[in-house]
Amino acid sequence: MYKYFIFVLSLMVMACGQKEQQKLPILGEREPVTKEVNGETVTDTLYQTIPTFSFINQDSSVVTDKDFNNSIYVADFFFTSCPSICPVMSKNLLKVLNKYQGNDAVKILSHSIDTKYDTPWVLKRYADKLGVKGEQWQFVHGSQHDIYTMADKYMVYAKEDAQAPGGFEHQGWLILVDKEKRIRGAYDGTDDNQVAQLMQDMDILLSEYNNHEK
Repeated sequence: MYKYFIFVLSLMVMACGQKEQQKLPILGEREPVTKEVNGETVTDTLYQTIPTFSFINQDSSVVTDKDFNNSIYVADFFFTSCPSICPVMSKNLLKVLNKYQGNDAVKILSHSIDTKYDTPWVLKRYADKLGVKGEQWQFVHGSQHDIYTMADKYMVYAKEDAQAPGGFEHQGWLILVDKEKRIRGAYDGTDDNQVAQLMQDMDILLSEYNNHEK
């Protein structure tokens, strides 16, 4: 749980500083890397990134990290029979989808943590109920090991727990990932103000890339 404490602490620091800047911080673990450039020793920073992955989506198609190249995206962890926070998170993610509908530079990736029940056809039914069509929002299924390992990489706590509502305990973070697969923000998916902040930060992140390309 220590890394999740550090993650929350970094979010508090981020919130304090964002009003004074129009560039998002890079969250997660980092380490200095020394290299030689033009005969000079230069220290750079190596940031934590989301590793390669391969899952099956609601259309029974393979989805990999390469499908998110050249896009920023929002990731979350949920399960379709969740009786608590997931319906609110999905409703709020619909706001994100509606704002960026048709924008190829923005995608959404929802990982089911109920790896036994949430097969592709169940995810398809869930997506249909939300009114989600196309490939901009992917709902993915995988083995318990792969999904839970991936949750750890996003620094989102998730585990199977018979005492928790629906049989699973998990955090409701919506994680903002940039085109380099670095974590640039985390937001409470059940809080309208946090979701509004997410979309503001997505605009900032998109502007970073647009300004860089000019």
